[in-house]
Amino acid sequence: MEVQRGPGARSLPADALEKLRRQAVAAVGSGLSQTRVASMFGVSRKAVGSWVRAYESGGESTLRPRPRGRRAGEQLVLSAAQQGRVVDVLAAGPPDAAGLPWLVWTRKAVAELVARECGVVLAGTTIDKYLLRWELVGRDGVFSRRPGCPPGTLLVTWTHPRSPTGTRALHALVAVSGRGTLQFLAAATPFTGVAEFRHRLRMQCGRDIRLVPHDWPAAHAALLDDSRDVVLPA
Repeated sequence: MEVQRGPGARSLPADALEKLRRQAVAAVGSGLSQTRVASMFGVSRKAVGSWVRAYESGGESTLRPRPRGRRAGEQLVLSAAQQGRVVDVLAAGPPDAAGLPWLVWTRKAVAELVARECGVVLAGTTIDKYLLRWELVGRDGVFSRRPGCPPGTLLVTWTHPRSPTGTRALHALVAVSGRGTLQFLAAATPFTGVAEFRHRLRMQCGRDIRLVPHDWPAAHAALLDDSRDVVLPA
């Protein structure tokens, strides 16, 4: 029995992959070794073995390919328009101004905003991926724990997120606790101080807050020099 080698099994359409599996299982059933069948069909012996075991335990239905996951670039649940709408609301003001029960944005607040605006429920880890995509947070481990951050102290930075539907850079004050808790405010125009942000953080956390700059942009350094709400690192 001669079979022309084709592309790898992973690259085959679902119907062609099912046909390949059936042929391979039938060939093994006719008495050929799994090694020989794998060579004939241009697949691995491990693949042939798994197909045969699945067939023996579950019958022909196990030879039908399951729906494949999204390919790279297709992993986004939210469209560009939906993302743009969410970012526009973030930049329009704090969550209470958008009718949500928070004073500063958190992962949970963003997730509730997405559910309200887009009808999609997203996990916190997925929210993190969108915050990275929108450049609201940097890729320096901002989501990880900060063991050197004393209790009551938040590391704060100024970032420039972008809306997927626009080119203009927005502004965000982002605070991260020692446990990786993320809180922020976003705006369409530059902030003129951090007092309002600190006040909202204090009210939401129910305790006093000390802010320590982390990767603070040089363009806004003067704001720190004139502020009593931020503790400069030693």
